[in-house]
Amino acid sequence: MVKKCDISGIGVMSGNNVSHANNRTRRRFMPNLQVVSLFSEALNRFFKLRICSKTLRSIEHNGGLDSYLESARAVELTPDAQKIKKSVEKKKGVSAPKASARKVVKNKSARLTKVAAKKAAK
Repeated sequence: MVKKCDISGIGVMSGNNVSHANNRTRRRFMPNLQVVSLFSEALNRFFKLRICSKTLRSIEHNGGLDSYLESARAVELTPDAQKIKKSVEKKKGVSAPKASARKVVKNKSARLTKVAAKKAAK
């Protein structure tokens, strides 16, 4: 069985055991994998996944599986997690915002006048 997180893809790392005499022997650092059932509110179903404890903490911090997948970039997720993310987005009807849709103000004076206009409106 592959020792890899089903969502983030974190796997086995390799390194050295270093003794007091500075002798180095190869070793493997295993991820702390846990089998958990995570509930998707958008899809109204459970997903049984093997995820590492770091990813589980991140999911709980973001407020659940759906919000974690929405905030995570698709590049950071495994193919299985990308499928879940697509189905959640499809069910919610929300697409990711495009970079061109965001308005970026590069001119400092224009930015300052916008801030002044907002304060005056209050």
